[in-house]
Amino acid sequence: MSTLTTPPPATISVRDDAARLHKALKGLRCKTSEVVDILAHRDSVQRDLILQEYETAQSESLTKRISSELHGNIKKAVLLWLDEPATRDAAIARHALTSSLVDNQAITEVICSRTPSQIRRFKEVYLKVYHTHLERDIEDYLSGGLKKLLHEYISIPRYEGPEFDQEIVEKDAKDLFKAGEKKMLGTDDKTFIRIFSDRSSTHLAAIDKAYQRDHGHSLEKAIKKETSGYFERGLLAILRCATNPALYFAKILRKSMKGLGTDDSRLIRVIVTRTEIDMCQIKEAYFAKYGKPLTHAVRSDTSGHYKDFLLALIGSDY
Repeated sequence: MSTLTTPPPATISVRDDAARLHKALKGLRCKTSEVVDILAHRDSVQRDLILQEYETAQSESLTKRISSELHGNIKKAVLLWLDEPATRDAAIARHALTSSLVDNQAITEVICSRTPSQIRRFKEVYLKVYHTHLERDIEDYLSGGLKKLLHEYISIPRYEGPEFDQEIVEKDAKDLFKAGEKKMLGTDDKTFIRIFSDRSSTHLAAIDKAYQRDHGHSLEKAIKKETSGYFERGLLAILRCATNPALYFAKILRKSMKGLGTDDSRLIRVIVTRTEIDMCQIKEAYFAKYGKPLTHAVRSDTSGHYKDFLLALIGSDY
């Protein structure tokens, strides 16, 4: 069963799709609308088959052809969409770490929002493609509390199931209070890193409830009070993805389009990577939080084929 926001056609011909793409991409003028119409409505399995068929039929890769024919944001979005999830995450992480200006925001998002199994898979791809361990690059390119947090977060295998031990939850909530708000001077970052990198999402969500019950305010509020900078953002990303991931991404999308200009890299990254995971829930969270559909915001902040592609991935409002 497809996980696309808008399900693809029940039956497709991979050979026909590859032929249509070749026709659209050759000649003096690329028919970008045809490329969007096909690829935005194919799920990950179908896209992989199209890539294979295109290379077999044309003796060249579809991604290489698209790279030469498309330009700007539509090119970035389509190429990212063609990658399978682990390859995509590895590419995002590598680019974020090795750019001339390290993108702490992107590396935080791609690591802190992924499940342990997703992280394990994209670490394998990272090593295979870039011939270095992700842990090594985090050590080399990041600094401070964020480096320590992310390094631990990708190194420690975490439980992914729904069960948790309430007794350990209570102890963790107390330990976090002692390490933060109760501590007279400074914050014990090591305790925050240990708990946030070692506990499952359901366990962290339970800690948040216990903290709220015992102290009258959320753990998120305590983190904002006791930490700062990218370390704070990393902790908040982990906590928010444990308690309400759809709202977390809805807020990121809002920030990417708020104010003067649009953060297209962030907008593309979130829409492309979440379309086949939880875009329906993100749309609901966006509407509940901001009182208007996500599609309206995207429509007003983007244009042309780029706009059409993103809207096709997002799907109808409800």
